[in-house]
Amino acid sequence: MSGLLGVDELRTDLAGVLVRFRRGRTRAFSFGDGEPEAVMLTYDEFEDLGGEAKFGSPGEAVDPGELAARLRRVVEAWRVGRGAPVVWGYDGQPEAVVMSTAQYRDLRGDDQPPVGVVDDPTVRAYASGPLPGSRPLDLDEWAAGDPFTRELLDEIRAEERPPNDER
Repeated sequence: MSGLLGVDELRTDLAGVLVRFRRGRTRAFSFGDGEPEAVMLTYDEFEDLGGEAKFGSPGEAVDPGELAARLRRVVEAWRVGRGAPVVWGYDGQPEAVVMSTAQYRDLRGDDQPPVGVVDDPTVRAYASGPLPGSRPLDLDEWAAGDPFTRELLDEIRAEERPPNDER
C-alpha cells in the first residue's frame, strides 16, 4: 500500500503530526508495517464520535516522547486484539488519539471486514446513491405534521427576497 507510514516512521514525527492536525492539514490517517494496523486522529474527532462513551475516559494525555517510546509495543498489542486507544498531547492536554483500525471502525460504527481482508477505515468508501423508493424531500410535507416547523417555514418564505433574486 503506497503512502502508508510505518510504525517507526511515525514514531519519529509525532510533533509534526500535531502541527499538521493543529493547522487542519491532516485528517485521520492509517499507518502500520505493510498494512493499515492503527489510526491517528485528532482528539476533537474522537470526542465528536463519542470516544469517551465507547472507550472510557482517557485520563491525562501521554506526552509525545512517551508515546514514541511505547508506540511499537502498543501496536503489537493491537495485533493480538489487546490494548486501548492512547490519547496524547503536550502538557497533559489531549490533542490526538492513536487506536487500532478495528477500534476506529467501532468508533465510527463501521462493520468489520471479513477475516483476511485488508481494509483501511480512513479511506473506506460508502454507497451514497438513493435507496430504492427514495424521493426528494418535500418541505411542505415535512412541516405539515408540526405547527412550529410549519410556522418557521412560512416565516422563511415570507421574508423579502433581494431584488436581483430570480427564484
